[in-house]
Amino acid sequence: MKHVLLSLLTTLLLVSLTSEAQRPPALNSPEVHPDRSVTFRYFSKKARKVSLSGEFLKVPLPMSQDTAGIWSVTVPPVSPDIYPYSFSVDSVQLADPNNTYLFANERFKRSIVDVPGEQPLVHSLQNVPHGKISYCYYQSATLGTTRPLLVYTPPGFNPNGKTKYPVLYLIHGGSDTEETWTKVGRAHLIADNLIAQGKAKPMLIVMPYGNVRPAPMPDFTKDVVNDLVPFVEANYPVLKESTGRAIAGFSVGGGQTLNIGFTNPGTFAYVCSYAPYTATEEFKKNFTDWSPNADQLNKQLKLFTISVGTDDFLYEPVKQNIAMFQDKKVAVKSYIGPGGHTWMNCKQYLATTLQEVFK
Repeated sequence: MKHVLLSLLTTLLLVSLTSEAQRPPALNSPEVHPDRSVTFRYFSKKARKVSLSGEFLKVPLPMSQDTAGIWSVTVPPVSPDIYPYSFSVDSVQLADPNNTYLFANERFKRSIVDVPGEQPLVHSLQNVPHGKISYCYYQSATLGTTRPLLVYTPPGFNPNGKTKYPVLYLIHGGSDTEETWTKVGRAHLIADNLIAQGKAKPMLIVMPYGNVRPAPMPDFTKDVVNDLVPFVEANYPVLKESTGRAIAGFSVGGGQTLNIGFTNPGTFAYVCSYAPYTATEEFKKNFTDWSPNADQLNKQLKLFTISVGTDDFLYEPVKQNIAMFQDKKVAVKSYIGPGGHTWMNCKQYLATTLQEVFK
């Protein structure tokens, strides 16, 4: 019996040691250095080729492997911001397994690196009063399902108080999720900082899940107006007139913002579209032969903006959209600056919007 027990203990020890030997090492990745250069690391003894891609790079960078199987590369100093990045391991895209800060997206597998500046950026965690992010669900009669959303409530919010707050409905891009606006866009921290500085009004920010596949996009427009807005107004102390409602969105969400805002005139007094993707059947149906009452629209809209970067792949189509609205005599304020179709730009668009709505 003793020999059996000894044999069993020996086997267990060998299994434990083998398991320990196969466990990948804990790596510091990404490591942001004081000069804002960044080292990325990945462990694999079997990989033949590993490279780094990121929105701080023009082309992927090859990573080198040491004798322990650790692949690494250090990129030169990066401008302060939040950036998505990923590894390509033998042509397969992977998020960084040593980084818990993931990009919220249903298609792309990326991680996030936060490169701080000498001075706090508008999206940085600062020593100011903070609001609260709540995970909620609402019933969509339009889509016949329960839908998720995030709700930001500002510092000092009292659900039973007398204060009635305005609401910004904020829509993410295609294949993103309702979490992308907080995990990547840092909408809550931008709002905290601008409210503390007196540059933005205290408001609720409602971030719904905008993907409705396989249902057609027009169903999301109906869902927002017929289900989401009534849910928010029934459950939160908010203003219930158009001057207390704003809608904004990025990319596909920017196109949805235009569809929702202009097919429901009088519902939202503030419409802000960020680099809108408008090559959809819904947009063509709504705007190809559009003959708006421009005078009435301009009275109803307190603010209508479209933002885009000159390096954005949608730059030319967005310029055409701006020209279309101008041709229809609809008052639109355009924000055109540097940068591409990125969440780095999107954070800036949002920061501008928060300082203009509900004023």
